[in-house]
Amino acid sequence: MKSDALFALLRRRGYLWPSAEIYGGAQGLYDYGPLGAALKRRIEEAWAAWFLGLSEDYYLIEPSELLPEAVVRASGHLENFTDPEILCGQCASVFRADTVLEKVRPDGVDGLSPAEIAGLLAEAHPKCPKCGSDRLSVPKPFNMMFGVAFGAQGGERAYLRPETAQSSYLAFDRMCEVGRKALPLGVAVIGRAFRNEIAPRQLLFRMRSFTQAELQIFFDPAGFPVPFETVRSVEIPVLRADRRSEGRSDPARITAGALVGEGGLPEFFVFHLVQLYRFLTSELGLPAASVRFLEKSEKERAFYNRLQFDVEVRLDSLGGYREVGAVHYRGDYDLRRHAEGSGKDLSLATEAGQRVVPHVLEVTLGIDRTLWALADCGLTVAGERTIWKLPSFLAPVEVGIFPLRTKDHGPKAREVYEALRVEGIRAEYDSAGTIGKRYARMDEAGTPFCVTVDGPSIVPGTSETGTFTLRERDSMAQVRLALAPLLERLRAADRLPRPPPVHPNRPAT
Repeated sequence: MKSDALFALLRRRGYLWPSAEIYGGAQGLYDYGPLGAALKRRIEEAWAAWFLGLSEDYYLIEPSELLPEAVVRASGHLENFTDPEILCGQCASVFRADTVLEKVRPDGVDGLSPAEIAGLLAEAHPKCPKCGSDRLSVPKPFNMMFGVAFGAQGGERAYLRPETAQSSYLAFDRMCEVGRKALPLGVAVIGRAFRNEIAPRQLLFRMRSFTQAELQIFFDPAGFPVPFETVRSVEIPVLRADRRSEGRSDPARITAGALVGEGGLPEFFVFHLVQLYRFLTSELGLPAASVRFLEKSEKERAFYNRLQFDVEVRLDSLGGYREVGAVHYRGDYDLRRHAEGSGKDLSLATEAGQRVVPHVLEVTLGIDRTLWALADCGLTVAGERTIWKLPSFLAPVEVGIFPLRTKDHGPKAREVYEALRVEGIRAEYDSAGTIGKRYARMDEAGTPFCVTVDGPSIVPGTSETGTFTLRERDSMAQVRLALAPLLERLRAADRLPRPPPVHPNRPAT
C-alpha cells in the first residue's frame, strides 16, 4: 500500500490527520485521533514494560520539554545539531541534502562536509524537486532547534528539546540518589522532541514535533555485566559497515556470539541489540524479514557515538528501509560536557574505590515511526477484507460487541459491554449496519476479537446469560462461550510483554 493510500485509510478510521486541517494543514505536524492516541499510548506502555523490565534499577521520569541555553551549549547542540541544506538558485527553495541526493547516495549524507556534498551535486547534476532547475548549491548548515524567548522580559534564551536524551543526563545526579548510587543505572524518558526540519516529508518519519522513547543506561566503563549466555545463539539481521562499503545492502543473519567474537562488539552492546530486535519482532509483531540493524561507519555516526547501529524496517509505503530506532554507545561524552558546563562533579565511586565518569548506552525508539511501521506491515488486503493484524495488547479496541438485532439483543449486549469495561478490557459497542460491515470496521481498525450477542445469549424468561459467539480476527474462527470463559480468554490475550531482568534481585549498596 502506497503512503497516500495508507494515510487516507488511517485518517478515515480516526487514527491521525494533519494538524490545523481546516486551515489546510501544517507541514510536519500531525494530530492523533481516538484510535491513534490509544495505539500510541499502548506502544509507549509496551516499550516501558519491556525495557524498564530489564532491571529493577531502570526508572521512567517525565522532565521538562524546555532546555535553558546553557544546557544545549554544553551538550554541543548549538554548534553541531545541524542538517546540510541544498538551495535552488532559480526558485529559492531549500531542501534537505539527503532528499535531493537520495538516488545518488541512498544511504544518506551523514558525515559528509558541505564541500563533499557540493562535489556530489557537481557530479550528479540533480534537478530541483520543485522547479526542475539545475542551479543547486550548498549553503551553510542549518540548526534545527526551536529557540524561544524565556522570562518575563524575554531576555533569557531557551530551546525546545531536540531529543529526550539530554533530560536523562540532566537528571543523572538526582537519579543517583534515587538509585542508591549503584551502577548500572537506567533513566528513561518517553516524550516529545522538536526539530525545525528543513523539509518535513514521509509523513510520520520526518516531523517537527514527535515522540521518542529513550533509555539511557549509565554504567561503569570497567564492566557492564549482562546475562549474555541467554542470547548468545540468537540470530539478528545486521548490515555491518564493511559490508556496506563493498556495495552490499542485504543484511547477514549473525548470532550474538559471532558479533562479539569475530565481530569485535561488546557483549553489553549486542545484548541490547537482541533486546530491541525481540521487542520489535516477537512482541510488536513486525515481520522479522523486514527488520535489520545498519551499522554507521566512524564517518557517518554522530560525533559523540563510539558505536551506532540503527534499526530499520522495510516499508512498502515509503519504498524501502527506514530507521525507527537505534542502539548507541555514547561513551562518557555527555556527562563530561555537562560536568564542565555546570561545574558539578558527575563522577561516581566504584566498588573498587575509584571515581569514574559513567559511560552511556542509549536504546532509542521513535514512537510515531513505529506506529507507521505497524500500519505498513500489519495492514493487509485479503479479497474484500482489509485486516490490521495488531497484537491484542496493542489494539486500541480489543473486542467489538455486536447485538445481532438491536431491539431484541441490545440490552444484553450492553450488559456484556459493561462487564468487559469493568474488567479493564477495551471494548466498543457497535450496532450500526450489518454484522458483516461491523466485522469489516473492526478488522480494519485492528480489533482482534468480536463478540455477537444473539438468541442463545439470552435465557428466555430469566435474567440469566447464555453463550456468545466469539470471532477471532485473523482466522475468522468462531466459538461459543459463556461469559466467564469469555472474560478469561480476553484477559489472557491482553498482556504487556516483559523480559527476564538483566539484574535480578541485585542487593542494595
